[in-house]
Amino acid sequence: MASESSQIPYTVPGMSTQDSAEIITMLQLRLHALNDLHLTLKHVHWNVVGPHFIAVHEMIDPQVQQVRSMTDDLAERISTLGGEPQGTPGALVDKRTWDDYSIGRAEAIKHLGALDLVYTSVIKDHREVMQATETLDPVTQDMLIEQLRGLELFQWFVRAHLESSGGTLSTRGAASEGGAASQAADQARSQP
Repeated sequence: MASESSQIPYTVPGMSTQDSAEIITMLQLRLHALNDLHLTLKHVHWNVVGPHFIAVHEMIDPQVQQVRSMTDDLAERISTLGGEPQGTPGALVDKRTWDDYSIGRAEAIKHLGALDLVYTSVIKDHREVMQATETLDPVTQDMLIEQLRGLELFQWFVRAHLESSGGTLSTRGAASEGGAASQAADQARSQP
């Protein structure tokens, strides 16, 4: 990808093609992550069951739509910088650095526990790229800041289901998506 990006034919006025190539490479990974996220969210929407089904089912669809919109913004920014956004499933699978979502049909709280860790990873990586673009391209950084605002809000929606009245997050300390799902389910069962 980096060698392809270094051959970009043009970029925005006032930016070097080298800086654009660097930004394009970072944005392409964010595009893959958000494409994966919106597919994962739709998977959750289809596979959530249990007493909180309707609340979670209906909470997820607006997140899917907004994350899809974020992918469009990323792809358009890549094109604006002179790059070629890669949005095919094969490119996503080939370049992603994370495991596929592993929870199938399950109670809402299990999915929410797993989604908490998914959002944590996406937000962390998005934030790193946002910081890296601070001096390279404030326009790209501004777009990423706006996307982070939405992603962090969605994680808060998820966490509201996972938090005790005392402020303890059921997924605290979980190292894997499956572990977070189990911890969330265990805490839900232990509550009166």
